[in-house]
Amino acid sequence: MKKLEKKVSIITGAGSGMGKAIALLFASEGSKVVAADINQTRLDALKKEIMEKGGEVTTIIANVAKEDDIENMIKVATTAYGTLDILVNNAGVMDSFQPVGELENNMWEKVIKINLEGPFKAIRSAIKIFLPKKSGIIINICSIGGLKGGAAGAAYTASKHGLVGLTKNTGYMYSKSGIRCNGIAPGAVNTNIGETIDNSKITALVNDRIMAGMVLNPRVGEPLEIAKAALFLASDDSSFINGEVLVVDGGWSAY
Repeated sequence: MKKLEKKVSIITGAGSGMGKAIALLFASEGSKVVAADINQTRLDALKKEIMEKGGEVTTIIANVAKEDDIENMIKVATTAYGTLDILVNNAGVMDSFQPVGELENNMWEKVIKINLEGPFKAIRSAIKIFLPKKSGIIINICSIGGLKGGAAGAAYTASKHGLVGLTKNTGYMYSKSGIRCNGIAPGAVNTNIGETIDNSKITALVNDRIMAGMVLNPRVGEPLEIAKAALFLASDDSSFINGEVLVVDGGWSAY
């Protein structure tokens, strides 16, 4: 039997990178996938690939910075498939490595809204579905930037530290309700998140304090490697794991 047979999963940021890999893997393991993204072209390509492999998928345009989009995403899942079993909060953006003294309000607000507020509001909506049936899985893509101080800029670091805290609190608070909430902290992964970085913002201070640590990275991970970790956390293989953040970085942060 497939590991996610008859499960309904929502995956944000599913049009590319880790989100796409998670959507493809979950669909191959029997999950009905609701793939959310801001890019229709990428969603169309994902849908075609899943359906060609015999999977089941519904796509939806959703900007996790907008609460109405989040609520509609949840509604689409429950309308199409009757319930929701797994929520993967993957959508996210980088800052441009700015330390707090160089950080503009608009960058701070954008990163916090997408990386932290979006998952919070999605979790809040999903919990309302999970509680009555006493089951549900939440997986937050956190980043090693949520565990360390020198892997990203101030906004991204704060957003991911917040997401780690939200993960632990949610896992603990609902642990007696059949709900599990865990996170994954990837290191550098071969995705298109670099599109959200403005390289002109990388100053001498950033090069000195952050980029020096980048050379310690043993290698760049592939999206499928993160997807396999997500599958583990979404399946019964991890039934006694809750409120944890799994580091998947090839040993980078072990230095």
